[in-house]
Amino acid sequence: MTESDDARASGYAWYVLGILFLVYVLNFVDRQILSILAEDIKRDLNLRDEDLGFLYGTAFGVFYALFGIPLGRLADNWHRVRLMTAGLSLWSAMTALSGLAGSGGQLAAARIGVGVGEATASPSAYSLISDHFPKKLRATALSIYSAGLYVGGGCSLFIGGLIVQNWNRAWPGGGPLGLVGWQAAFMVVGVPGLLLAVVIATLREPVRGAVEGLPAPAPHPAPFRAFLDELVTILPPLTLIGAARFGRRALAMNVAGLATVVAAVGVLRALGEPLPQWSAVGIGAYAIFSWACALRRRDPATFALIVATPAFVCTVVAYGLNAFIAYAVSFWAAPYAIRVAGIAPAEAGLFIGGAGAAAGFIGVTTGGLIADRLRRRNPAGRLVPVLASAVLPAPFLIVGFTTTNPPLLYGCIFCAQVFAAWGLGSSAAATQDLVLPRMRGTATATFFIGTTLIGLALGPYLAGRVSTLTGSLSTGILSLLLTVPVTVAAAWAAYRQFPAAERTREARARAAGGPT
Repeated sequence: MTESDDARASGYAWYVLGILFLVYVLNFVDRQILSILAEDIKRDLNLRDEDLGFLYGTAFGVFYALFGIPLGRLADNWHRVRLMTAGLSLWSAMTALSGLAGSGGQLAAARIGVGVGEATASPSAYSLISDHFPKKLRATALSIYSAGLYVGGGCSLFIGGLIVQNWNRAWPGGGPLGLVGWQAAFMVVGVPGLLLAVVIATLREPVRGAVEGLPAPAPHPAPFRAFLDELVTILPPLTLIGAARFGRRALAMNVAGLATVVAAVGVLRALGEPLPQWSAVGIGAYAIFSWACALRRRDPATFALIVATPAFVCTVVAYGLNAFIAYAVSFWAAPYAIRVAGIAPAEAGLFIGGAGAAAGFIGVTTGGLIADRLRRRNPAGRLVPVLASAVLPAPFLIVGFTTTNPPLLYGCIFCAQVFAAWGLGSSAAATQDLVLPRMRGTATATFFIGTTLIGLALGPYLAGRVSTLTGSLSTGILSLLLTVPVTVAAAWAAYRQFPAAERTREARARAAGGPT
């Protein structure tokens, strides 16, 4: 039985999508608020631009990616609504605790907690949305959900700028509990998530695959044992134990991968690069390598459709490099406006945040609609917006980050983010089309590896690092445009290989010898 051409989404499905959209808004409010607070945090905690990039990107992103895989597996095997409720509660609490940080190390620890909590959100949400909406509406639904990224990011800048400016004006030497403005802002934005978690807990859990006419899978007999087994394959140093379970050869391969990563980090350290940044990235790279090796032995069908499918990998790389620039711009735009253009935090938060929210919502929803329409005539049509989003933002970024004129800066950021957002929903939907329903949580977590290890863990940091070395934040941001040709090449490779990969997914899963 297959999905009919006139399949529609229920009213309850749209209600669920609205609630999940709010979750993603809070996800990015809590993640992005560091941007508008960056100048005050830099001053009070005596940090550099590269440290700010580390806090925003690497400290959060590596652990978001590292825990995303086992939590994605748990989303495939357990109650997705309960998982999201727990995750939302955790990251909201850690955001509030960020307001008590008195050093860069303490703030980094809180950011790691936010990353672990937020790793539950998208694997659960993508899987829920895919089971509420028919395939022909899936990119549209995922794009609407993904628009929460931009709305949340924009709201965080406006709310954070307003709080920090008014708080510091009212209490120049610190207010209640001795808190300064940036600390109060973290606490204020953390509380709403705890309230929304109560609403999330009331949602119904849909039957997996029912919207596509597939038979309901049997419940997993031990979802948390499977989660722990997955954790052992990806959380260093437990990865060595996980590898040893598969024999001496697997352990030797794992140790060789670890040695390669340690050597690479050592070379970067010898070249003068900071140890915390590249140790964290190295941990992430080694963890993903360990997980992929274990997945190949434990679930060959899932490995075949995700890691061993070039169309999937190229889509992840293409969007990861898109995010490499997009995350850097979204973080550094407000500090650039405050530092270079001399704009007050509240004004920068209002106009940059408002432009980012509007542009992101417009871009990601129109990108999803375009992707779905192109898909009707071309199986690989969803990759066209990904290609476009790689090149169209570049001229606007060049103009925007070389000007000190506020209206021109706002306009360029708006246009760049509209086009950059085209790739998100379309690439996400494309990866979901390449896997079977039982693999969607794992596929989503893998997709976000590109966003985190390639995009979030590297983009903001490298822009800050170049800024520290050159003394120019503009140079730091624009240097990232050197990756555009690589992004185009990856997106084009995904486009060429996508039709055959989707057409043969069931056959390749069976041929791999694992359950489908």
